[in-house]
Amino acid sequence: MLKIWGRRNSSNVKKVLWCAEEMKLPHEQIDAGGAFGGTDNAEYRALNPNGLVPTIKDGDFVLWESNSIIRYLATKHGNEALYPTELKQRATVEQWMDWIATSFAVPFRDILFNLLRLPEPERDMKVANAAVIRLSTLLTLADAQLAKTPYLGGTNFSLADITFGPYVYGLLEMDLKLPALPHVRAWYERMKQRPAFAKTVMLPLT
Repeated sequence: MLKIWGRRNSSNVKKVLWCAEEMKLPHEQIDAGGAFGGTDNAEYRALNPNGLVPTIKDGDFVLWESNSIIRYLATKHGNEALYPTELKQRATVEQWMDWIATSFAVPFRDILFNLLRLPEPERDMKVANAAVIRLSTLLTLADAQLAKTPYLGGTNFSLADITFGPYVYGLLEMDLKLPALPHVRAWYERMKQRPAFAKTVMLPLT
């Protein structure tokens, strides 16, 4: 059975769990990272030398990095709806996946930790406010795309949406001063109707 290591409130772990649920893949989720610890021990580092989550083991195959994992799962199980085989469609999906991975992770973490996870004396509101400004710009770009297509990667739900979803959930559920984002918010309402999204993404942020 597919094994997935990682704490459920991690945005990157949520991607993998959501993908597995969408494809109805039997899997075992093993708590690791954050309050659960376990990522610094020798056994885990043998699987993932970075000591981060998520990590998967599929038979004797081990893989880390959330976007690589969901690409692997969709390809292995032949899910062309999530990960198109047509070259231009696939490139568009990957474009948005890579944009999200390189642009969202750091400012999202800055907001999450400085508003929710760090003890209050350790929080830095200047860092949090700068991150809100940065993510507002990024979300506006996504909103413009979603004004043209119903899903981030085009006409069909795909891995681009799975990559985007955990960040949108966190940002829209926190009390932040964000732009109007009508198309992102409409997209989010559609995501909330997906059982796999509700099960794996809509969890407490702390």
